[in-house]
Amino acid sequence: MPRSTNSVPSKHRRNKVLKQAKGFFGKRKSALRSAKEAVDHAMIYAYRDRRTKKREIRSLWITRINAATRLAGLSYSKFMNGLKKNNIEINRKMLAEIAVKDQGAFNKLVEVAKS
Repeated sequence: MPRSTNSVPSKHRRNKVLKQAKGFFGKRKSALRSAKEAVDHAMIYAYRDRRTKKREIRSLWITRINAATRLAGLSYSKFMNGLKKNNIEINRKMLAEIAVKDQGAFNKLVEVAKS
């Protein structure tokens, strides 16, 4: 019986890693061992940072809302507390959009939150 080498699946596995390493610098894109390590690290960072991105975006929204409320003479926490007490349920993403795009509407929200 002839010896089986499993060469086609092996080549596919190697090429899969090298394809993922496309765009890396130096040996990291061409040498299999270096490429494999680089791709493994890249996958770990990608997984981690998909979660980190959500935190950073929320932080950006809060910063924008805070800046706009301070211009209107109120702090972020008092503004959010005022909205909650008046049963206004707008999420931070929309509040940040309103603060950046429509200053007049945001100032009305601030007046509601103050009262």
